[in-house]
Amino acid sequence: MENNFKMVAKTLFGFEEILAKELSQLGAQKIEMGTRVVNFVGDKGFMYKANLALRTALKILKPIKTFKAYNDKSLYEGIKKIEWSEYLTEYKTFVVETTLHSEHFNHSQFVALKTKDAIVDQFREATGKRPNIDKDFPDLRIHIHIDRDMVTVSLDTSGESLHKRGYKTATNIAPINEVLAAGMLLLSGWDGSSHFLDPMCGSGTILAEAAMIACNIPANINRKEFAFEKWQDWDSELFDKVLESLLKKTREFHYTITGYDKAPSAVTKAKDNIRNANLDGYISIRQANFFETEKMTEGSLHMLFNPPYGERLDIQMERFYRELGDTMKQKYPNTSAWFITANLDALKFVGLKPSRKIKLFNGKLEARLVKYEMYEGSKRTKFQTDTNN
Repeated sequence: MENNFKMVAKTLFGFEEILAKELSQLGAQKIEMGTRVVNFVGDKGFMYKANLALRTALKILKPIKTFKAYNDKSLYEGIKKIEWSEYLTEYKTFVVETTLHSEHFNHSQFVALKTKDAIVDQFREATGKRPNIDKDFPDLRIHIHIDRDMVTVSLDTSGESLHKRGYKTATNIAPINEVLAAGMLLLSGWDGSSHFLDPMCGSGTILAEAAMIACNIPANINRKEFAFEKWQDWDSELFDKVLESLLKKTREFHYTITGYDKAPSAVTKAKDNIRNANLDGYISIRQANFFETEKMTEGSLHMLFNPPYGERLDIQMERFYRELGDTMKQKYPNTSAWFITANLDALKFVGLKPSRKIKLFNGKLEARLVKYEMYEGSKRTKFQTDTNN
């Protein structure tokens, strides 16, 4: 049986718990939550599985060495002690990325340069040749994390951020990150057991992520490549087996997933992206102004959306949020409505009391994911019915 090793999954603020739950469901061991990270243990096959299947991870790092460093000399020496020929040859390329929280080191490019020098010098002394830097398409991505005087050297198993799923070719003015979309859906309790609506769907990200959750389709099934595919120990047969076992766990979905947007250009882009993701059999999208719509499905409806903020899109805030509240209240009974906003003042114009508020970040903007519960008839009637049953 393959040796297990420690890995670190990076995520967005507020998603640590759901990422830990995802890891647990996939079969990870020794799961520990931090801030924006979850540590876990698994083998090579699990590393492949985590990259393919995790919805709320941005990167999976594989730590290979930790040591203490107080200055550039001790950093250089610590890096040079690692046996780099296990991961690289003199004919390959690499890149160094850094994250610093240290008084001793406060310049990321300097740390990257010192790391590069140590690796290059080790090869030059051993072989007379040296691997080169390639920032765009390296064979190996090395990640240096310095916290005070503790240096952690990791290999980046993912490559480009895992929010780049591979299905999105067209975006709008204010697109939402795929990991943020998936995390909001999981926080909202979306599991595919009702109809779903995104009434302001933009380029279709929330719709795509909702369909993949409902059908248990691996999040990164459409990605062109992962960083580990260029590693010396890359095992394509093992990867194919892992992928095959994940695809066997997909499930049927018996409800509808619908998207509206009032901009024809957004509808076109969303349809293209949904087609790229091979999800057009599950999702219907049409041009419509949400404020002129009403609930079209029987039973409960799960609604989640990303309304315009006024940060990057010009809207009349007060009127917009008042109409939002009125439409949900009057036209969408028996609906759990969730949306994210960075405009915290705007929430008072909705005219409804949110039953939940979760702090998240959309890019650098502090935001709230809010939930409004729309009952069938009045709330009082709903409670009376519940108590009588």
